[in-house]
Formats: sequence, C-alpha cells, structure tokens
Amino acid sequence: DKAASLGKVLRLTLDGQPAPGNPLTAQGFRPEVWSYGHRNLLGIAFDAQGNLWEQEMGPKGGDELNLILPGRNYGWPNASNGSHYDGRDIPDHRAGDGYEAPRVWWNPVISPGGLMIYSGRLFRQWRGDAFIGGLSSQALVRVNLDGLTATKGDQWSMGARIRDVAEAPDGAIWVIEDGKDGSQGRLLKLTPRT
Repeated sequence: DKAASLGKVLRLTLDGQPAPGNPLTAQGFRPEVWSYGHRNLLGIAFDAQGNLWEQEMGPKGGDELNLILPGRNYGWPNASNGSHYDGRDIPDHRAGDGYEAPRVWWNPVISPGGLMIYSGRLFRQWRGDAFIGGLSSQALVRVNLDGLTATKGDQWSMGARIRDVAEAPDGAIWVIEDGKDGSQGRLLKLTPRT
C-alpha cells in the first residue's frame, strides 16, 4: 500500500518532514518512504561507514538482517525465507526475483529484540559487528559485518529472553532481559574475562 507507512523505512528531516530526495515519491509512495516490503521492523542502526542495517521478525521462520538501500523492495509478503503461521508456503528470496534479499536470515528463528552495532574498545575483535537480542532463542546473537556483507557469528545462550542490547560508555555490552510473568527483567553488563 503506497499510501501507508506500515512495513516501510521512513527518511525524515530533523523537524519530522519527508526528507528531500526520497526515492519512491515519483512512484506514488508517501514522500517519506525510503524502502518497503518489510514485515516487522524491530531494530535499526548505522555502522561506522554510514550503512543502515535493520532487523525484522519473520513469520514462521525467516527472521532477517537487512542492509537498507534506497528505493528497494524487501519482498514482504511476496518473498520470505519463512512460511505463514498456518503452514502455507511463501516463496524464498531468490536471485533475480526483484526483491532485496536479507544479508542474514534465521530459520529456526531467533525472534530479534534490539539491534546494536558495536564500536567500543573492550571487545576489539567485534568492532563494527552487529549484536541482536534474541527473544524466543533466549540468546545474544552476533553478526559479522564487513562493508556491505554480513555473516552469522556467535549465538550465546542467555537463559532468558533478551529484549534489547546496547553499548555502555566504557565499551561493555548491556543486555536487558524480559522479566518472567511481566515482572522486571535483569540488566546485565558483559565485559571481557580478565
């Protein structure tokens, strides 16, 4: 739906207006739309080179990490590396289908929570990598980022649903858990072993 903002990445000016030069306006989209065909965007972050990364929850399978490029269609609901909840198939992304495929995808799902691109000094080996909180996977997930490419890295079991991840001022990694039965979860500070 070109008139809706759901399932889209929007590009705005600092005062909330559509940014000039958005690529889809001439095709009849709302003037603030930068990309479309997203299912359920849950995290967005820029890397040090200015590349915009986004992670989204797929249907039954097919959670994604996407490199957001201007004017691209990311396929939802016509292409996904998952299936409908009722078991009906959704065609997988494939070369030449007209959709921008995810750079990394998960099936079984991780149920992504928050997204952070690490820039700190405590974990130098992971500078520039993406970290994603895993809800159903109860994990902290790391993705290797190298320019415009991404590959799966580590997935550490945390024993609780990880709602969000952030970088602390000292370079530690903060993760926050979902609490049990709606109660407050723990905030954990992760540092290297000494």
